[in-house]
Amino acid sequence: MRDFNSLDEREVLALAISLEEEDERIYADFADRLRTDFPASAEIFEGMRGEESGHRRRLLELFRSRFGDHVPLIRRQDVRGFVQRAPVWLMQPLNVKKIRAQAAAMEMETRRFYEHAAARSPDARTRQLLDDLAQEEIAHADRAERLEREKLAGGVEATEEESQRRLFVLQVVQPGLAGLMDGSVSTLAPIFAAALATRQSHDAFLVGLAASVGAGISMGFAEALSDDGTLTGRGHPWLRGAVCGVMTALGGIGHTLPFLIPAFAVAMAVAVAVVVAELSVIAWVRNRYMDTPPLSAAVQVMLGGILVFVAGVLIGSA
Repeated sequence: MRDFNSLDEREVLALAISLEEEDERIYADFADRLRTDFPASAEIFEGMRGEESGHRRRLLELFRSRFGDHVPLIRRQDVRGFVQRAPVWLMQPLNVKKIRAQAAAMEMETRRFYEHAAARSPDARTRQLLDDLAQEEIAHADRAERLEREKLAGGVEATEEESQRRLFVLQVVQPGLAGLMDGSVSTLAPIFAAALATRQSHDAFLVGLAASVGAGISMGFAEALSDDGTLTGRGHPWLRGAVCGVMTALGGIGHTLPFLIPAFAVAMAVAVAVVVAELSVIAWVRNRYMDTPPLSAAVQVMLGGILVFVAGVLIGSA
């Protein structure tokens, strides 16, 4: 995987062509999936697909005039800093709101890519085209919003409050939720294994504290190093890393604190109750901010937590 800043002009243009082709196909998939039940939304994405096709054609013309006919295959997953997208064919059940949110994120990411690419280009023609495409991505999003207001009955207007909510979800909720879930689930096994193996609240507390702090440090660095935020708009990497690391540690410390209670049986009962509360909160956050259906969120979180908890109990009782 390469850093974006290490790409030369030929590689940047090849990446831009690949991005436009991928976005065009994604919008075509959106339109096809929505056409039967949501024809107005399908019309919006069909128009966006046509614009992406025009962008790709202009980029190809510039590339061929400067570097010849062969365009190297450079994909978004080959360059560090892009958000991973869920394949359209895996989006079940169909969620129009989620599709529109993904389209908005795609437009923002592509615009930021063109802005950074234009700033690095020494060639006037290339810089001009990339600047033009960045501005067109902004206009593209504006046109999509106007079409929604005109064509969609009860459509949601893109207000500042909604934009701020999306930014909050992207920069805080997503890394925080990932950390909270990892800390709450991954530390269950070592804490309860130690508790049942030693039958000592103090020993279980020390193991839980060490596991929580270690997991927090590990997850914090992993999140900070995964994406510098320049192309994705996900914010400063160290802020995201701090949020993720702190929430990971808190997720583990939550069911570690009950082991400060000297009476082992009481400490175990309180710790189990805290685990249930933690997993319920995570399921609620996934439903509230990540648009996960309530039953699906509960099953995903609870099943993972139960499996890790049972593993800890079995190991500690061996």
